[in-house]
Amino acid sequence: MRAGSIQGNPHPAHTLGAAGPCVYPAASLTACEKAGRLDGPWAALGAGLLLSLSACSLLKAPVSQSPNTTSPPPVAIVTVPLPALPTLPPPAVQPVPATPLPALVSEARSPKEYRTDAASHIYRQYQARIYKGKLPPLLKAVGVLEVSVNSQGQVDEIVWLRAPSHVPEVMREIENKVREAQPYPAPRLLKKVKYVDTWLWHASGQFQLDTLTEGQY
Repeated sequence: MRAGSIQGNPHPAHTLGAAGPCVYPAASLTACEKAGRLDGPWAALGAGLLLSLSACSLLKAPVSQSPNTTSPPPVAIVTVPLPALPTLPPPAVQPVPATPLPALVSEARSPKEYRTDAASHIYRQYQARIYKGKLPPLLKAVGVLEVSVNSQGQVDEIVWLRAPSHVPEVMREIENKVREAQPYPAPRLLKKVKYVDTWLWHASGQFQLDTLTEGQY
């Protein structure tokens, strides 16, 4: 037996402490170890490429992506004018008929003064029906009447304050005589007036007004 050999060593060619790779039986290697032994050079080459790419990516400046600042094209707004409405001629202004001035005017300042003007007007309208002289003590009818006259001398209302109801035909005739005498003197200062007068009716159909009466026997 040679010196320095180990008895029973199955690999006599390798001695303890000898430099060189350790060789293991193929059956004792795992699958990963087999892959490492077979792909060792390619793995090293791939690792080098990865390192190179990593270095390039580190050196390359990041590119900032600015937002899209391009404004959209302006939208044209078309204004369509409305059709013109037909111009209508202005309505014809109807002239307001002027109120005719009254032919008769009273300057009375109170209903009592106007009563004299109204009685004189009735006497002028019915001269043939006015009793001449003093009236007899007995009369067919005596009636007290209130008459409303407007600013144009027209009669607006007739009201009996004391009606001779026992002779309704005389009442109707007196009312007709009052209305037929229109227009009365327009009360210029009073604008509208109500006056009261007493009708003294003779049996002959003639009469007097108390305002202008000649009295009784």
